[in-house]
Amino acid sequence: MNLINVNQEKCIRCGLCADVCPTSVIKMMSEGPQAVGEGCIACGHCVAVCPQEALDNVKAPLANQMLLGEVPVLDADTAARFLRARRSIRRYKKDAVPREKILQLLEIARLAPTGGNSQGVAYHVINKAETLHKITVATVGWMEEQVQKGSPWAPYFVGLIDNYHKTGQDRILRDAPCLVVAITATNFLPRGRDNTHFSLAYAELYAPAIKLGTCWAGFFEACASSGYQPLLDLLNVPEGMSVTGGLMVGYPQYTYKRLVDRNPLQVTWQ
Repeated sequence: MNLINVNQEKCIRCGLCADVCPTSVIKMMSEGPQAVGEGCIACGHCVAVCPQEALDNVKAPLANQMLLGEVPVLDADTAARFLRARRSIRRYKKDAVPREKILQLLEIARLAPTGGNSQGVAYHVINKAETLHKITVATVGWMEEQVQKGSPWAPYFVGLIDNYHKTGQDRILRDAPCLVVAITATNFLPRGRDNTHFSLAYAELYAPAIKLGTCWAGFFEACASSGYQPLLDLLNVPEGMSVTGGLMVGYPQYTYKRLVDRNPLQVTWQ
């Protein structure tokens, strides 16, 4: 089977498909574009760039691509304001997040760019309060083990553990009503972890557009990545898969009125 099919009546021999191919699989010949290698990464650039809809690719079919039309572009000030306004949300309303909203969020997450279009990230969504509580308890248990072992993180964990036992305050999952757990094939690490970061960053940026707030579940991720079995048993991660990230999701309890600053920009030129 040919990788690409070209409608010779529509093709104008512009060469754009060959020029944008990141792996040089497509070459322009006298009779038009042809696939000359096996390195196609299914990015779909060749199909998407064709001005005549003359080219189809079996790995990225024309029928599966959406006609783009004119793309709205934010002006620089609006874009900067939007990006700066996104905040890590650590206080959530008790309202459950409907499944359709989580799916809407993850549909955007899966579209994030990945190296070589490798993708490979799946999502395990936990929205049962009892399970979320057990995850917090397990993570605190892992922290206690780290303290006993004299981990470099021990001085930081001590305060969190003490606060949890004294107040019951959840500083692991922040009482979020939903936790999105990213998983990838273990033999796909470390690329799978990189791709997870790209995907969840997309989710974090999109979330405010659908009235959701998010926060990276760093303590949870560290615990899961360490292979702490009590936590992994709770997650029911399929064999051969590893946890590569966690994102708390819910409706923000508060609205922030100001944009905060960060450390001064540091740039070197060469």
